[in-house]
Amino acid sequence: MEDRYQEGSIVFKAFCNEYRLQILERLSTGEKCACDLQEHLDISQSTLSHHMKVLCASGIVVARQEGKWTHYSINRAGVARAQELLAAFTGVRLGEVDPSVASAPARGDGPCGCSG
Repeated sequence: MEDRYQEGSIVFKAFCNEYRLQILERLSTGEKCACDLQEHLDISQSTLSHHMKVLCASGIVVARQEGKWTHYSINRAGVARAQELLAAFTGVRLGEVDPSVASAPARGDGPCGCSG
């Protein structure tokens, strides 16, 4: 049971930084070399390396070595696993969100009678 929480914290950490979100967006158009990512984000090599380590540890991104260059791409299986984890923690599957239910206020029908 705790393994799921540990895995979830590693996966969701990948989404908790603006640079990592920018990297994911950049990778959404296809594989990119580390030098391309670094130049586009205007960050140091060590900073990029840290962010890529977090993204790869989450399973959402995979790395491929080609000579001295590292190329990164989105791992579809990793994205699917992130979606599965989010559904497991929230009880909401992708495509199941009803906007009227998602924004409805608490009704006070909980076991303690509180409204939230």
